[in-house]
Amino acid sequence: MKKATLYSRSSRRRPRQAMAAPAPVERASADENLEQNRGWWRRFYARHERLVLALGSGVFTLIAIFGYAVLMKPMSLTQQDIDRAVQHTLENMPPEYSMASIAYEAIKPSVVRVGAYVKDDENEEKEKPAGTGTGVVIVESGVILTNFHVVASAETIKVTFADGSDSEADIISVQPEDDLAVLQAKMVPDDLKPATMRSTADLALGDEVIAVGYPFGIGPSVSSGVVSGLRREYRTPEGERVLSNLIQFDAAANPGNSGGPLVTADGEVIGIVTAILNPSEQRVFIGIGFAVPIENAASAAGMQPF
Repeated sequence: MKKATLYSRSSRRRPRQAMAAPAPVERASADENLEQNRGWWRRFYARHERLVLALGSGVFTLIAIFGYAVLMKPMSLTQQDIDRAVQHTLENMPPEYSMASIAYEAIKPSVVRVGAYVKDDENEEKEKPAGTGTGVVIVESGVILTNFHVVASAETIKVTFADGSDSEADIISVQPEDDLAVLQAKMVPDDLKPATMRSTADLALGDEVIAVGYPFGIGPSVSSGVVSGLRREYRTPEGERVLSNLIQFDAAANPGNSGGPLVTADGEVIGIVTAILNPSEQRVFIGIGFAVPIENAASAAGMQPF
């Protein structure tokens, strides 16, 4: 009886093991259903291809129109929103520097105010101004170029440097044919910076230039323009002399600019402002100024600048 019972239990286990096989059958059934659905879609598409394409195109167009409408919908902005946006832009905008500002920053430490003084007729112990002009430092020891007519009648010459310090100066050389004078300051700042001079050999009409000086004693003042002509001639109003080989420019210059530097966009001196042309007797600038080339000016100081 025990053997029969054991055999009977063993015979009951075998059917349970055989029951675990249906999973592949279910997967196969799912694959068949999927294939049937694909087949149905292919048949439907083949029969109604134009309809499907038309519907798809219409849906796509609606989506595109809706998206465009959402993106292009005007925003409701207040004045405060606009002000904040403008302020943010201004605060984060990188600074822009013009040619004139760059050139001026380069030449500024070398420009001086030149004052000519004579004794007062009423009180010889005092001096009175006889004229104002401009000069440019070309040697760090205090050698200054200016116009001869600025200092020709002066009994005392005083120069004011870029840092505000003053000094008397002496005339050490003149070149009247080019309206040039060379001064030597008696006292100079410790950090005096001479100007950089540049040859005019490659100078061309249309090149940007600035004139720096003290027009009517106001300054330092900056005006910008271009080279208008080369190798010009100019006769002084009194007819005393003719200046030749001049640079013509249209940066504003007036009495007081005389002796100041004519400067390139890089801040290099190419000439010494010496005259303005005006057919009237007003002696104010009308668009034609002249400068002595720096080669002539340097030779007046006994220098070979290049």
